[in-house]
Amino acid sequence: MAIDLPARRPDCDVLILGGGVNGTGLARDLTLRGLRVILVERNDLAFGASGNSSGMIHGGPRYLTTHPEVTRSSCLDSGYIQRIAPHMIFRIPFLMPVYGRGAKAQVMLDAYDAFFAVYDQYQPLKRGRRHTRLTADEAVQAVPGLNPHNLFGAVTLDEWGINGARLCNANALDARERGATILVHTTAEEVLVEHGAVVGARVRDLLTGVASTYTARAVVNATGAWSPITAALSGLEGRVKVRPGKGIHVVLDRPITDVGVMCNAIDGRQIFIEPWGNTCLLGTTDDDTYANLDDLPVTTDEVRYLVEGIETVLPRVREARIVGTTVAARPTLYAYGPTEDALSREHEIVDHTAHGASGLYSLLGGKLASYRLFAEEAADVVARALGFTARCSTHTTPLPGGDRVPEPEMLAARFRITPYAAARLITRHGSRAEAMLSDGGRRGAVTVCTTEPVLACEVRYAVRVEGARTLADVSRRTNLAMGPCGGVECALAAAVIAGEELGWTAAEVRAQAASLIEARRRSRLPAIGVDQARAEGAVDATLRGLGRAVMA
Repeated sequence: MAIDLPARRPDCDVLILGGGVNGTGLARDLTLRGLRVILVERNDLAFGASGNSSGMIHGGPRYLTTHPEVTRSSCLDSGYIQRIAPHMIFRIPFLMPVYGRGAKAQVMLDAYDAFFAVYDQYQPLKRGRRHTRLTADEAVQAVPGLNPHNLFGAVTLDEWGINGARLCNANALDARERGATILVHTTAEEVLVEHGAVVGARVRDLLTGVASTYTARAVVNATGAWSPITAALSGLEGRVKVRPGKGIHVVLDRPITDVGVMCNAIDGRQIFIEPWGNTCLLGTTDDDTYANLDDLPVTTDEVRYLVEGIETVLPRVREARIVGTTVAARPTLYAYGPTEDALSREHEIVDHTAHGASGLYSLLGGKLASYRLFAEEAADVVARALGFTARCSTHTTPLPGGDRVPEPEMLAARFRITPYAAARLITRHGSRAEAMLSDGGRRGAVTVCTTEPVLACEVRYAVRVEGARTLADVSRRTNLAMGPCGGVECALAAAVIAGEELGWTAAEVRAQAASLIEARRRSRLPAIGVDQARAEGAVDATLRGLGRAVMA
């Protein structure tokens, strides 16, 4: 049936569905090449796997023995990302302990040593340090608290950490400042195809209910684990397949180790604990999921699986308090039969011309560590099809704030904030932190969230510049309420500031604060023990004060 669309120039060259790292990375690449882009995200930027990953730009050592070219490209892309976003990157040294005695332990240690000696060949591409081989005594010295019982030795490796949500927002912000339109909390209801070619999409703003139609010369499905659902909106049921793999992380209230530690869980799967900002992450599970991707559950069993596994090598994990969990579904390439760990983490670009939808593309698979490369490959395909010849420049053009990394002490002295607050602000915004503080005035330097910390000027910036529309959006951009208080001490103050920008009523301010506090509580529920249960009383009191019923 013919679709009644106005006969005019399309609203954009490319309409991107999905605001994860693949979608935002592609939006940035295409705008840098001169294409007009509209990006539509059903929830918020980095809502899915990109914002709930292990937060590493690693070099892909798992591919070393089977696909060394993938390891090389991953290391190369890690180096590029470090150059364009130096303020976001932080080094994470890892230690892999070997337990046991006799020949078996010796063979294992020798094997790890040889394996990472090969990995060392790629380390210069990502400015990584060479691995080292440690005795048992040296390993315990490197990681205080490491379980010394039956420890034979260890090897180290070098990787890099990054905040996936900040990476998505930086890519989206750069695209927006180059002319792209970025729409969050807006769902695609139908992908429009006419005479065998895609012509746009009908979308609806989920916060206002307003429906719109955007025309485009090409549409890209970059919705990750949601890709099969999105493809069905154009009548392509069954043409797109992924195998969503649910992964959770446990978040501790402090970094109990300065070195990441790898170990085997009870079933032999490799898990880890890593220092991450002012917290520690325990990760990760990998299980097929058929649950609602917008509201994936975390179970007590999954939390215990990770904590008890890490406890075998780092018993002091029990001393820390769990302040939250993260969960998302990896958009793993589909294969029937292999176990979850054996599935490919590679990526694929599907051109749907053969399926009767010319100009429609699906980006499948991929990972945070090589997002830029995937976006470049996709942009090459789409731009070429639309007649654009400009080449990729995302590897040389800094992301917003990535042109210079200010000194925290200088920023702290100038604006009378703590060096720690300055350092955290720089980690998220780089060179733009200075202008943010200057524009905020004296009120802007007020600390809203003490544990991260988050300043008032950053809350305003998240709304004014980065497109946050809810307090949860602000939290995703700033780490607001992600610490031990769970929003009890900061959610209302931040909601007042965001409400001033977004025109919320007093009731809406209270509702936004309560919603964030409740969300943080849900992330803790699977891990609540006796001590934490007592602390939840403060949460109950806060919610009652905001006029919200206490969760069961």
